[in-house]
Amino acid sequence: MEYRYLGKSGIQVSALSFGSWITFGNQIGDNVSSDLMACAYDHGVNFFDNAEIYANGQSEIVMGKILKAMEWDRTSYMVSSKAYFGDGGKLPNQTGLNRKHLTEACHAALRRLQVDYLDLFFCHRPDKKTPMEETVWTMNHLIQQGKILYWGTSEWSALEIMEAHKAAEKLNLIGPVMEQPQYNMFHREKVEVEYNKLYSTVGLGTTIWSPLASGLLSPKYIGKFPQGTRLGREELSWLKERSVTEERLDKVRKLNDVALELGVSLPQLAIHWCVQNPNVSTVILGASKVSQLEENFKTMEVIDAIPSEVNDTLEAILENKPIHPLW
Repeated sequence: MEYRYLGKSGIQVSALSFGSWITFGNQIGDNVSSDLMACAYDHGVNFFDNAEIYANGQSEIVMGKILKAMEWDRTSYMVSSKAYFGDGGKLPNQTGLNRKHLTEACHAALRRLQVDYLDLFFCHRPDKKTPMEETVWTMNHLIQQGKILYWGTSEWSALEIMEAHKAAEKLNLIGPVMEQPQYNMFHREKVEVEYNKLYSTVGLGTTIWSPLASGLLSPKYIGKFPQGTRLGREELSWLKERSVTEERLDKVRKLNDVALELGVSLPQLAIHWCVQNPNVSTVILGASKVSQLEENFKTMEVIDAIPSEVNDTLEAILENKPIHPLW
């Protein structure tokens, strides 16, 4: 496993990490969840991603039980939570980035995950109704109390991230260290263009999600739409409508041909494509089967089989390379 610094921070994160969105406490049983966590840890993963909204808190409960049962050295892994959406409650102050919800969400995550502190704590979405100074102050209070070590954002705009840093600078506080955006062959603009200046100015780290475009970048969608897949879940029908188009499927078929010619799988090619970006700190993997996870971890073993020249071929297939502004 390769380890990278999380932006300009001094903490190192495995290039491949593991997340529990959709699966833990929902799609798979606890025994499978445990096997997946063990598989990830055995392959050198030191970052496990979670959030309050995942299965309305049940995902964190499942992960917490596994972490306690495994008895891994706490210094050997990092665990995260994210706050904004809440864990199912819809009353005032049960969502958002106000001081009350962020504090209570942090405490709830600590209880569910059965840990004394969160290594990473994300603001899961921007909150237009809460002053930025309040959010920044709250995150710093949690750091000072030893309840979180680093804080970051998820799916924020570059402008919003800079607003947080300006507030932190003005108040002599710690700004967000990392951002968790979607990034894959079909979703590139934010990571490659919008955040481009932030990597050098504020030293932004990235913990990217959906490297396989929710499974679209795998051979299973090339033929007839399969049953029992992530994109086949009712709650993700919006994602299926947006992602599974004939134009994209045609590109997936061509990408799969390239992977076969290289002697690797399409998921390995897609994950490698994300890993090779120097501004990607870690690629969060998700899986419902240990065999899937094992295959994805082999990406780090087949890197030498994927020459840099193949990027030109991939760009010709994708036809979506973002245009960088001339400034």
